[in-house]
Amino acid sequence: MAELLQIEEPSRAKPPPPQWAAFLELGFRPLYLAGCFWAAVSVALWVFAPELLRGKLAGVVWHAHEMLWGFIATIAVGFLLTAGSNWTGTNPLKGRALAALSLLWVLARVGYLVPGDIAFALALACEVLFFAVSALALGRAIYGARSQRNYGLPLLVFALGGADALFLLATRQSDHGQLMQHFNTGLLCMAMIALLVARRVIPFFAIRAVPGLTVPMHTRSGHWQLAAGGLAIGCGLMGWAEASALFLSVAGVVALVQVLAWKPAAVRRVPLLWILYVGYAAIGVGLLVAAAHAAGAVLRAAWPAHVIGVAGFSVLIIGMVTRTALGHLGRPLRPDRLIVCCYGLVIAAAALRLLALLPTGLALGALHASAGAWVLAFVLYLWRFFPMLIRPRIDAPAAPVLKPEQIAARPHPPQ
Repeated sequence: MAELLQIEEPSRAKPPPPQWAAFLELGFRPLYLAGCFWAAVSVALWVFAPELLRGKLAGVVWHAHEMLWGFIATIAVGFLLTAGSNWTGTNPLKGRALAALSLLWVLARVGYLVPGDIAFALALACEVLFFAVSALALGRAIYGARSQRNYGLPLLVFALGGADALFLLATRQSDHGQLMQHFNTGLLCMAMIALLVARRVIPFFAIRAVPGLTVPMHTRSGHWQLAAGGLAIGCGLMGWAEASALFLSVAGVVALVQVLAWKPAAVRRVPLLWILYVGYAAIGVGLLVAAAHAAGAVLRAAWPAHVIGVAGFSVLIIGMVTRTALGHLGRPLRPDRLIVCCYGLVIAAAALRLLALLPTGLALGALHASAGAWVLAFVLYLWRFFPMLIRPRIDAPAAPVLKPEQIAARPHPPQ
């Protein structure tokens, strides 16, 4: 009887082995891993070992660049290349082309750490190619499928890469004003991408996850929001600070109104949703902070970047890289305790980082605590998701297992 019970007891299915073909199947796989790995490593270097930053990009300039374009924009490109496949029915990049794109990203990251003009020039060229190739691949899929509602996304990716190139070139001229203008342009381009994409996927995720929940898509207000963001970027480039502040305020208010209309109380028990709501709302608040700064409020220039970047983008990202990865990997959309712990750590890191901006004696301690929570969050993400991202979907058809006589009967290639 004991043997019968042992025989009938179901065993845990063995996961499929890692596969290069699976790893390079969609953009989110290598770029989510690359971006989250760099999120942990770059902050650890910046806070705990800044003496290792010996490249042409040094100090706070390297930190600002790598957080925006090395981490945040990388995750955005990975998401867009994957979502573009769903929106158009055409996979923008896969296989060797995706591997080549990932190699460009790696070379850029290494090049900025190596001293010398040659390393910097190589890194700049690789990074410009990274965004240009991503935008072209995304545009080919979107325009080829005539997906009109997504026509603006390749242009925003181009603008993001263009702002990156201008930022890098400005570092050679030691012009702090130009440097900050290009950084802010990149930050706002990234904000428009995040707001546009999140405004589409968050209601979709919410309706699917909460039975009976209906939330508005806010298509028209989203158009006004995108237009306001574009005008804010244009006015900023022209030096019209007051007009830029006005349009930033419009974009931020629309974002907060959207979050309230999405009925946040209905998703308070769904971690995969409320983390997205928190991140989206923080971007809205960050745009209002940026508006106040542009209007001349007495605020450190670091406030808009950290409210939008850390409290907004990063919280939204940790939600996206878990929710979308689980979905595309065929996993149940139920976060375990470790994933929820990652959410808590990123939120804590954001709160502590903002605390570190205040002129108090707690600033240094808060900065170190923020960095520790941040690094731990993304290390835990990699520990959980790395084994999944290098393997096929769990619902992918398994290769047939041949019997010995079937193998012997197969024709052999000529010698």
